[in-house]
Order: sequence, then C-alpha cells, then structure tokens
Amino acid sequence: MKLAFTKMHGAGNDFVVIDGVRQSVRLDPERCRLLADRRFGVGCDQILLVEPPHQSGTDFHYRIINADGSDAGACGNGARCFVRFVHEQGLSDKPVLRVTTPGGLIELRALTSGEIEVDMGAPRFEPGQIPFDAPQRAATYPLEVNAEQLTVSSLSMGNPHAVLVVDDVDRAAVQELGPQIENHPRFPDRVNVGFMQIINPGEIRLRVFERGTGETLACGSGACAAVVAGRQLGLLDETVTAHLRGGDLVIKWPGEGHSVLMSGPAQTVFQGTIEL
Repeated sequence: MKLAFTKMHGAGNDFVVIDGVRQSVRLDPERCRLLADRRFGVGCDQILLVEPPHQSGTDFHYRIINADGSDAGACGNGARCFVRFVHEQGLSDKPVLRVTTPGGLIELRALTSGEIEVDMGAPRFEPGQIPFDAPQRAATYPLEVNAEQLTVSSLSMGNPHAVLVVDDVDRAAVQELGPQIENHPRFPDRVNVGFMQIINPGEIRLRVFERGTGETLACGSGACAAVVAGRQLGLLDETVTAHLRGGDLVIKWPGEGHSVLMSGPAQTVFQGTIEL
C-alpha cells in the first residue's frame, strides 16, 4: 500500500497526518509502528488519520494512534495540526470545525493570530470515567509506586491523565516514574503522566510521559489536565500559560462544568509517500 502523508508538529509534539478522505487507508498496529519508527519509517509521536464524518452535524472524524500502535483517544496538539492540515489540503475552508474523535466531540477554531484554539470539552473526574481504580472522586489520590507513596490528581480529557506537582520539572524522575505510573494496575487503560511545576498562578512548567509513546516535547491534553488539576487544588488562575519543552500553550478553564480551551501553534514540516 502506497500512502501519502504529511509530517507536522505542534510545539514539538510531532505527527504523521494521513488523508483518509481522498485515499484508501488500511492501518493496523504493525503499520502504525513502522510509520512512527524514527529509523525505519517516517518518525512521530502519534499518527493522525483524517476520515469523513461519522456523525451528522460534524465535519470530520479523526483517529489518534500512538507510536506503539495503540489508540490515544484524544490529543490536543494533534487537534491543532488537524485544523492546519484540512485547511492546507483544501478539505475545508471553515474557520470553525466540529470533529468527532474516539475521545468525544471537539470544536476547533482557526484564530486570526495564526494559532489554533481547541475546545477540548469538559474534564471528567469520576474514577469510572477516567478510568481509575478508586472508591470515590477526590482532588488527589495516594498512589504507591515502588513502596513509595505518591500523591496524584487524576481526570479524563477524553483520555486518562495523572498529574503530579513537583518542585522542579528538570529534576523530576520522569523517565523512572513515568512508565511505572503509566502501567500502574489502578489505571486499567494505562495513563498519561504529567509532572507540573507551578511558577505562579498564571504560569506552569510541564513534562508529560504519554502512554504508548513516552515523554514528548509537548502534550496538549496533558497541559489541559495539569491546569485543571491545579485549578481544582486552588493553585492556578483561569488562564494559564504552560511552558513545555517544545513550546508554550495557553489553557483556559473557568471551572467545573465548563469546557477547557487550549490555543497554540501547529506547523507543517514536509510531505511525502511511503510504501507499507
């Protein structure tokens, strides 16, 4: 199968984007792993597959697939790249797009500044909706890792997140704790793990160890989850700038029952074809 693709990134979180509207696409986990391989394939954190709408009243459907071939559920940086892709490819000229994903319905808006704003929907906190093994909802949860008791916040942004507040993200044990929390038995679908340093109520630094991929230079849904967690703890303002290693994202969340809005860059790197 010969496949046309576009390589894109949002704040360093990189994607192989595939047009499933105008070409026939058959992706299985093995093909996805090959596409994502940085030596034998194109190389990316996630693969985005753009498809015709699955639901009336929407413009497109898209799938987000991790580098290991598993489904990501939701991806904020990928959503911004999605908007840039469909506009550049002539698939749509609408400034506002309604799109379904495996994680739910999202609304995407191209801003006059050139950045993309994503309505990520309202966060979900009930343990069964994350999913997370806990008897009831709480602002934080104890989590035992290697006989050490950690404190995490947990919520869903269409995909599961655990957030730890740390003193210094540069010194945080991301590579050690990330995979252990990702695969912790209390997270039956695995989990994205955010390490958040609070600079002030309107500013954080963040590193995210993404399930199925590992640490990425940026994670949009992870930035949303971190800000929501910080707001729930009374530590952050309604609008927060999240500094990630690949760039900055702006997150807005008025509070419970409201959607999380995320804005940031999206850029095309190159286009090509690959034989799978």
